[in-house]
Amino acid sequence: MSPTAPQFMFDFGSPNAFLSHEAIPAIEKRTGAKFEYVPILLGGIFKATNNKSPAEAFAGIKNKREFHELETQRFVKRFQVKPYSWNPFFPINTLHLMRAAIAARLEGVFEKYVEAAFHHMWVEPKKMDDPEVAMKALTASSLDAGKLFARAQEPEVKAKLIENTEMAVARGAFGSPTFFVGNEMFFGKEQLREVEELISSG
Repeated sequence: MSPTAPQFMFDFGSPNAFLSHEAIPAIEKRTGAKFEYVPILLGGIFKATNNKSPAEAFAGIKNKREFHELETQRFVKRFQVKPYSWNPFFPINTLHLMRAAIAARLEGVFEKYVEAAFHHMWVEPKKMDDPEVAMKALTASSLDAGKLFARAQEPEVKAKLIENTEMAVARGAFGSPTFFVGNEMFFGKEQLREVEELISSG
């Protein structure tokens, strides 16, 4: 991975991270850049930065949620991606899913796992913090879910997720999706246009 590769700090629990994931392939095609996906634990970032999810933070603000939905519609149209299906079990504890992402990279099935986990969170939504549900869903996506979840319990895998999360916070992150192009940080799916412009400008 090139040290100048744009980085995508993500957690499967974020619908905006899912939309970003959907938009990234076309950006890669247009720019020739390959994004580095960095699994982080959003709950850990929220705890470290005293942040809350938009669903909580905007709950009592008149017109804020409506604007957020409008912004999402604009994003879907601009990047020509499919909208997410709201997960009725939100918020979902993604600790095991994110640890399994680290394990999937070690097992050489990272891209396939990321695609499957996002799919079962935001395309065909399921209660993915229920181990039985998650195992069944990922197995249906042709992954060795048992092996991945077993490896997710290894100390070095747990430590790597903590390291990624702490590193993201140290660099300025407070939520997901967060992007880095070199030392430049961008937060939120709407910033992907800025990310693409910076990559394109070299």
